[in-house]
Amino acid sequence: MSLTIHRALVTAVRRLTPGMARVTLGGPDLAGYPTTGVGDEYVRLFFPHEGEAEPELPQATERGGWSWEEEQRPAPMRTYTIRSVNAAARTVDIDFVVHDGGVAAAWALAAKPGDVVGMTSPTGLYELPTNARWQILVADAAGLPAAARLVEQTPPGVRTRVVLEVVDPHHRQPISLGDPARDEAELTVEWVYAGNGHTPSRLDAVIRELELPEEPGYLWFAGETGVMRAVRKNLRHERKLPNGTYTTVGYWTHRAEELRQRWEALDEETRTRLYRMWDDESRDIEEITDDYHAQLERLGL
Repeated sequence: MSLTIHRALVTAVRRLTPGMARVTLGGPDLAGYPTTGVGDEYVRLFFPHEGEAEPELPQATERGGWSWEEEQRPAPMRTYTIRSVNAAARTVDIDFVVHDGGVAAAWALAAKPGDVVGMTSPTGLYELPTNARWQILVADAAGLPAAARLVEQTPPGVRTRVVLEVVDPHHRQPISLGDPARDEAELTVEWVYAGNGHTPSRLDAVIRELELPEEPGYLWFAGETGVMRAVRKNLRHERKLPNGTYTTVGYWTHRAEELRQRWEALDEETRTRLYRMWDDESRDIEEITDDYHAQLERLGL
């Protein structure tokens, strides 16, 4: 599916917990929005600069990216997962972790009906094997919306264990199977109180202590990038799980601004080489990911 960029209007805003707000996006440009239906599908959001009524939107490119005209002022962009899609109402819900500072958090805290953002068409990463009898979903607050949607969309007969890391009990949300008639024994939800930029995350240790069932299954992780790298090393290199039986995603990065400055300080040749690694079709994607992470770590990233 080629990338498309949409002008989305805020239609409603609701505070879910002290640390999360739900923004509903709609408007004429979301009619027939090309959702993938995958529970962790993500979009790029383009936000207005301070003092602007709405952001200038880029143009989609043939290679699935976007570009700006020379006279345009590039809008700040952040990546978010879709919490739900209401096809009848032509709206999309996106849950924002809100905190002091940050372009997206500041925008979400002040958002009101009629505000405008740009939103790309979505891409999903979750891919439950057809023979899976169980799945384990592990996430911090940033990954909680995707994990909740994945639970709701889980097929019958797949035992699901969910481990969610939030700051404290006030940040918990209801997690349930999509069909209230489903057997509740198929779902186990556990809460961990740590991480999320306040204290060190415990999710890497939680996953290391997991005893995975012998039957075919799937493990999905979404959280801070450094934790994600540690989790992926454990699953791929220590447990030696086969490709396709796990997915690990970095949803945010601790000390992001510092690391962004280090990235921008790299010479153009190094950055281009790192980008082009993903174009090598002769290599397995997991091998490329190993190499990419190793090179970033050597560069202090």
